[in-house]
Amino acid sequence: MEMKRLLERAKPFIGVVFLQFGFAGMDVLTKAALNKGMSNYVLVVYRHAVATLVIAPFAVVFDKKVRPKMTLPIFIKIVALSLLEPVIDQNLYFMGMKYTTATFAAAMTNILPAITFVMACLLRLERFKIKSIRTQAKVIGTTATVAGAMVMTLFKGPILHLFWTKATAAHTGQSAGGTSLADTIKGSIMITIGCFCWAAFMNLQAITLKTYPAELSLTAWICVLGTLEGTAVALVMERGNPAVWSIQWDTKLMAAIYSGVVCSGLAYYIQGVVMKDRGPVFVTAFSPLCMVIVAIMGVLILAEQIFLGRVLGAAIIIVGLYLVVWGKSKDYKSPTTLEDAPKEENCNHQVITIKAPPQGPQPIQAASLDNNSSSPSLP
Repeated sequence: MEMKRLLERAKPFIGVVFLQFGFAGMDVLTKAALNKGMSNYVLVVYRHAVATLVIAPFAVVFDKKVRPKMTLPIFIKIVALSLLEPVIDQNLYFMGMKYTTATFAAAMTNILPAITFVMACLLRLERFKIKSIRTQAKVIGTTATVAGAMVMTLFKGPILHLFWTKATAAHTGQSAGGTSLADTIKGSIMITIGCFCWAAFMNLQAITLKTYPAELSLTAWICVLGTLEGTAVALVMERGNPAVWSIQWDTKLMAAIYSGVVCSGLAYYIQGVVMKDRGPVFVTAFSPLCMVIVAIMGVLILAEQIFLGRVLGAAIIIVGLYLVVWGKSKDYKSPTTLEDAPKEENCNHQVITIKAPPQGPQPIQAASLDNNSSSPSLP
């Protein structure tokens, strides 16, 4: 019983940690595919086409009894969801990654919890009491997170030579990490705008689930519409260049399949399940874990350089983020706590007071009525 209760409490944490490992693998794979010349617009289309093929059959089978009726307001919300994250956010994120590195892109997304928190407060999805010490921690953490992102963007500092990168750094010249300041600023602006869209997507998904509580079906709708809208954008942006649509058994195909299955299909579903209980801020609170994983994989696989400024900025972001997490820790009360609370026993008997007729000086008498009896017993 205790193990079952512990597992129930751990499920949300397991889910969001799994997401960050998935996003870390996506950052490294997609950066490798983009370096080989794959169009980010085409990658977005293939990614959500794969996600649709994987998720749609499960949605048809498992959501058959819980899927509510589709209405115009719900459909408009789903259209907005499919524009915010699959089309706008992902294209800006991948374009920003082209100008920077996989590690930098993952680190910049650490401002996502702060933006999500501010939006959630404005939409009244998050508790906000300025006199509370926990609310103050959320505000300070939000400010620190943004400050850390600015440090990462504007301050590089010396290169940190790790023992396994010394040999490769001498031969790679301007490596994937050696981007110019102009490219870094350009890429950071794109990623920041993408994070605003991602945060809006998170909050809107939480709102939509209140009227359309079928996570698999909602995920399938987002992927289908994201594929259609992404195709329209790709046809416009890549017009006259049909060669970009060709794909072979290489890193490009692997990036499309992996990101489609793990980072769109599974991610949208897991986000929906977790945020129904914990809220959108909790889902985005584990972004720094992705940065750490990507930094390690980027150095080992892509031979990226690590700069001191990015390490300092990332440290400030992590401190700010966990101030936000600490401030939010008391906002949620576990369902198991509610189950363990003492319950009042229902009384099986009612006491009825019967007044005597006014003609006589008879006293008021009380009779006990059992729920199982049909009428009170009078003396």
